[in-house]
Amino acid sequence: MVTEAPSFPRPTIRRLSGHVIDLIAAGEVIERPAAALKELVENAIDAGATRIVVALRAGGTDRIDVTDNGCGMNPAELELAVERHCTSKLQDDHLVQIRTLGFRGEALPSIGASARLSITSRTPESDTAWCIRVDGGVITLPQPASGPIGTRIVVTDLFFATPARRKFLKSARVESGHAESVMRRLALSAPHCAMRVLLDDKVLFDLPEQSPISRAASILDTTPDTLIPLDEQRGAVRLSGFACGPARTRATGSGQFILVNNRPVTDPMLRTAIRVAYRPVIERGRFPVMALHLKVPLERLDVNVHPAKTELRFADEAEIRSLVIGGLGRALGHGSKGGGGIHASFAPRPSIVYPPRPPEPREAVTSLPLQTTLPTASAPQTPQAASRQGFAETDPAFAPAARAPQQPEALDPAFPLGASIAQVFDTYILALAPDGDLILVDQHAAHERLTHERLREQYASGGTLRAQALLLPEVVDLPRREAEALMARAEDLAKLGIDLESFGPGSVLLRSVPALLGAQDIQGLLKDVADELASDPDLDAASTGSFAHHLDAILARMACHGSIRAGRRLKPEEMDALLREMERTPRANTCSHGRPTWLRLTRRELERLFGRVK
Repeated sequence: MVTEAPSFPRPTIRRLSGHVIDLIAAGEVIERPAAALKELVENAIDAGATRIVVALRAGGTDRIDVTDNGCGMNPAELELAVERHCTSKLQDDHLVQIRTLGFRGEALPSIGASARLSITSRTPESDTAWCIRVDGGVITLPQPASGPIGTRIVVTDLFFATPARRKFLKSARVESGHAESVMRRLALSAPHCAMRVLLDDKVLFDLPEQSPISRAASILDTTPDTLIPLDEQRGAVRLSGFACGPARTRATGSGQFILVNNRPVTDPMLRTAIRVAYRPVIERGRFPVMALHLKVPLERLDVNVHPAKTELRFADEAEIRSLVIGGLGRALGHGSKGGGGIHASFAPRPSIVYPPRPPEPREAVTSLPLQTTLPTASAPQTPQAASRQGFAETDPAFAPAARAPQQPEALDPAFPLGASIAQVFDTYILALAPDGDLILVDQHAAHERLTHERLREQYASGGTLRAQALLLPEVVDLPRREAEALMARAEDLAKLGIDLESFGPGSVLLRSVPALLGAQDIQGLLKDVADELASDPDLDAASTGSFAHHLDAILARMACHGSIRAGRRLKPEEMDALLREMERTPRANTCSHGRPTWLRLTRRELERLFGRVK
């Protein structure tokens, strides 16, 4: 049985009306209330405002009200402002020297095409303000109005002219979350500008004009002294900003704020670079918190990628990626006082060798919750106290040393972790910092990190990984693109102990594996590495998350088994030696699994625990 193909009338090409064109453009530029809010606040910043007030209703769906004290507009400029592709921000016809946040001239016409828009503005030279209205694309000519110098824009009934788009908006709570995220990013990009944001008459935040570090601390919800500063220069590209230590992470990437030439962006390449930089110091599935600012020559950056202007193209992505990974890695290595970091110095140092602990009665360990390093000879010893001496009495090598307690003013400020004063549960070291704060160190987690870093250093100095030949070479089948990506990096992979040969289209022959990885699922590893290399051709094989994770997991396991254990009694000099090496070692704030190695308890926190302060 033969089925005839259905017949259709021949399509004809026609010119779309200006109104339909505006609606199509509105769909690209303004996909939700937060996008409209972003465009309006960017315009206010570009206008030189030093104070911006934003008020939202129902996440911006019902009403968006943005008031600024910028340069304002006269009646003629108001008419051009609501016309498509009219802008004051491009002085020539070349989209290269773009110094402003906006430049396309699409935002206000797009908002006016899909909502009810009112713009009231006054210039410093004018004795009156002027107001223009646009309802669903219908423009009302400017009329005199009252108002201060600057501009006030009110958007109501967003998407009333495009009900299909309004139908797909989320709840007011979700839209409010997107709007808050937009405002925090814009507030970070303009610390010179005071910003007040109200959501349904509730103040979301109210920030005065601030220094960059104070604004970053406000946006990241922390204090300036907990932030690790960055300032790296490579050629004409500069990376600056502030990062939180690895002890401060989130379950999502919402705490990562990235600016490029003062423009808030959500660039996937930059996020990948951040993830690679933090990979050695935080748990998988956790995200670091930071505010980074890249300064890139305008001619080496393309911001005209998408109407939302949050995506970029860099002339040299490899250079930018390397700068971000290296800059963050060095900052995390040096750390920061109070921010989960330790002042680090990278002078050559001898390794600490901890003597093996002889066998002990298990009950003696559990019966000694606290071994202090302070003098105890003058204290009267009760029978109960004598029973608690336990292991220290039977092993003179671990007897507490008699020494006078150090007062805060006597401690060397060059040692931020201070001097040990006790060992709690034979697992935690209690130390007194130079500023009087109490420091609590997990001895196993801390030494695990120190051992891990030493193993890393040994691997890095070797340059290559020792290969282990397979008795029978394995054939690994892959998609053709991924197999080609592997063979393009065959020389790099050989340095990592992975010897490959091409084995026809879509297959490779595996002859050797890294000796460190042993009998792990090397095929699974190879497929993961191939997937990453195919997704990012500029990526070095050793930098792929798959290989780095497998190798790092082995080093971490070796470090864990080679470290002092919880329940091990330490002498005072051993505890102090551990603190000193932590201060000298990069990334000593977290163990190999991303957990903190030490905690700080300030006087105020102690007073809060005892109810002295609230």
